[in-house]
Amino acid sequence: MRFIGIIFRALKSLTFGKLLKVFSIGIMHPLFAFLYTYASLKAFQKAKELYPKTNSNSGIGNAFRHAYWCCLIMMYFCKVSSPEKSLKWCKKLTDMHEDLFPNKPLETKMDLHNNQLGMDYFMSLLPGIHRQFFESSFFIDELQKKTQDAILITS
Repeated sequence: MRFIGIIFRALKSLTFGKLLKVFSIGIMHPLFAFLYTYASLKAFQKAKELYPKTNSNSGIGNAFRHAYWCCLIMMYFCKVSSPEKSLKWCKKLTDMHEDLFPNKPLETKMDLHNNQLGMDYFMSLLPGIHRQFFESSFFIDELQKKTQDAILITS
């Protein structure tokens, strides 16, 4: 239930213009908005389970969470839409997230990099697995390996 509180606090922190942007996405594509929110919840829970100390701040857990989040978004979107449209919307929504909830420039750059890593990893799996048969467990081991090599940049 902590996640629900986080969502409400995040929405409460937005300006009216930013709130309109969020709700316009929900109106334009309500199914994607729901799946995006569900993927956010699942990614947050898994990162918290695997990386309790670094899941929500800079570090390996945060890198994993962003990459896994994008894999989940792509997986859910691809179950209801084409991979091309799913990729376009995943990029649009995750970039919008970074715009709506800005961090320090370096943290934003790292988040965008890890988001792209997740999208690229998902797309690399598509030729070997039909998009309807993906499961969330497909991504965890490989993303953990990739994030073990992550470098925390501080300046």
